[in-house]
Amino acid sequence: MWTKEIFGTDVYHLISAFIIYSIAGWLVESIYMSLCNRKLTNRGFGRGPFCPIYGFGGVVGYLILHPLSSNLVALYLAGALLATAFEYLVGRLMLKFLGDVWWDYHEKPCNYQGIICLESTIAWGFYAIIIITFLHGRILGLVDRVDMVWGIRACRLILALVTIDYILKLMNIFHISLKEQKDKLMDVYESIRARWY
Repeated sequence: MWTKEIFGTDVYHLISAFIIYSIAGWLVESIYMSLCNRKLTNRGFGRGPFCPIYGFGGVVGYLILHPLSSNLVALYLAGALLATAFEYLVGRLMLKFLGDVWWDYHEKPCNYQGIICLESTIAWGFYAIIIITFLHGRILGLVDRVDMVWGIRACRLILALVTIDYILKLMNIFHISLKEQKDKLMDVYESIRARWY
């Protein structure tokens, strides 16, 4: 699975880049919001340093926008529009499934529903140029410095920790208690056991 290629890049490099973008995005956004709020601010969904919206944005953006790398104007415009559409889609899905969006642009000029704004759209275009022309190649170079066996182990460990973190966060959001779930499973177990013994 790890060596299978998608759009000319193997799964190992795509997953590694996704993890790096997710951590780097969390770091940049948390620092920026901490400065804006004048207090430490965790901009991740869970407790850990991970924002998958940046991971998906970085990897998918690279795969889609890489052919435009020789035309910076087209790359900027496509990156700005693609990232804004992605941000809007994620915001609408969060509203539908979680009842809230974890960012708010209502105070920004030229915003739409507080989910997207002109300021971010302008920034996304510059991010696209930075990712395509500079950052992505260096991230792949960093991934290549690590032995693939150890890199795969690290990817599995990080993704497992993030999955646990997000499951616990979702259980908290939807008021699902681990003890209640354990009790329900024990009831099912006892019911099955009573039928067979």
